[in-house]
Amino acid sequence: MANEILTEISEKIQKGKTKDIKALVPKALEAGIPAAEILNEGLLDGMNIIGIKFKNNEVFVPEVLIAARAMKAGTDILKPYLVSDQVSAKGKVVLGTVRGDFHDIGKNLVKMMMEGHGLEVIDLGVDVEPAAFVKAAKENGADVIACSALLTTTMAEMKNVVDLCKEEGIRDQVKIMIGGAPITEAYKLEVGADVYTSDAASAAEAAAALFA
Repeated sequence: MANEILTEISEKIQKGKTKDIKALVPKALEAGIPAAEILNEGLLDGMNIIGIKFKNNEVFVPEVLIAARAMKAGTDILKPYLVSDQVSAKGKVVLGTVRGDFHDIGKNLVKMMMEGHGLEVIDLGVDVEPAAFVKAAKENGADVIACSALLTTTMAEMKNVVDLCKEEGIRDQVKIMIGGAPITEAYKLEVGADVYTSDAASAAEAAAALFA
């Protein structure tokens, strides 16, 4: 019974059926399935499958967006139960598009995919100063700073984030992830970041792996 409901939740997430998720999650709770299990084996399972399909070009941005909307509806219902069960996020990530860059589609996808892996994401938005990344990481006890850039003219800001983390003495406490159209593995090495990924699904997998 439990497995059937969880499989159904996963399938409805993949199809982005928010209305069905709003009915199924309470049904699963009533059936006595622990909130953490509904989250991991239902909601997150569905989002992970969408992430893999997105990576393989089997689904595209619109499908990811509607799946994420359904996922949010499900997690909103579960939140009070997860808090009472003391289920905390697997890790915290500070995310933003760097100073001078106002592109957010890639960043928003990364956020959704990371949340789909059970991570807590502190989204600073676009045009984020290096100091804001560092401040948010310190205040939230984040383990990862993830920087996005779409313009070759704003890429250099990533090095500024790395350098400021060193200056502020938190470089050994945080992993710095970078990504975006102009970014490469070679650039990651050049600026001294820890992780580079080429797409949103890979970024989420890499972040989750850092907390594993």
